[in-house]
Amino acid sequence: MGQGEASARGTTMEGDCLSCIKYLMFVFNFLIFFFMLILLIFLAELAAAILAFIFREHLTREYFTKELKKHYQGYNNSDVFTSTWNAIMTTFDCCGVNSPEDFKESMFRMMNQNHVVPEACCQRAGQTAESAYTSQEQCLSGNMMFRNNKGCYSAVVDYFELYIYVAGALAIVVLTIELFAMVFAMCLFRGIQ
Repeated sequence: MGQGEASARGTTMEGDCLSCIKYLMFVFNFLIFFFMLILLIFLAELAAAILAFIFREHLTREYFTKELKKHYQGYNNSDVFTSTWNAIMTTFDCCGVNSPEDFKESMFRMMNQNHVVPEACCQRAGQTAESAYTSQEQCLSGNMMFRNNKGCYSAVVDYFELYIYVAGALAIVVLTIELFAMVFAMCLFRGIQ
C-alpha cells in the first residue's frame, strides 16, 4: 500500500466522519427546534386556559345583555360585533341574550325605530342561513309567531354543555401528548450528547 492509497483512505474516512458529525448536528438542531416548537404551543394553550379562567366573570348574561344593547346595530356587515351576533342568532335560532325583549332599549331600536327585532331573529323556512323567512314583515313588526323567542345565552350554553366533557378530555389528551413529546425530545437530545 502506497502513500497515495493511504492518504485517499484517510480523506474518505475524514469525509465520512465529517458527514456523520454534520448529520448529528442536524439531528441535534432538529431536536432543539422540535422541543421549542412544542414548548411554544404548550405555553400558548396554557396562557389561553389561564385567560379563560381569569375572564370567566365576563361570560355572564348581564355582561352580554349590556354589550348587546350598547353595540348591536342590526344588519351592518362592517361591524364585527354585529356580524358575530347575527351569525349566532341565525345559527342557534335564537334572539337576543335572554329573549327578543333585549332589543327594547338598545342601539338597534334607536337606529331602526320601525323594527322591534333584527332580521336575524326571524324564523326561517329551512335549516340553512340562506333559507327564506317565513314572514319577515310580521317578524320585524314584533309578531311572536314569526320570530325566534329563545334567548341565545341558553341556546349556546345548552349546545356547549353537550360537548364540554369531550372538549376537556381532548384538551387533556393533547397536552399530555405534547408533554411526552417534549420529554422524548430531551431524552433523545441527551442521548446524542
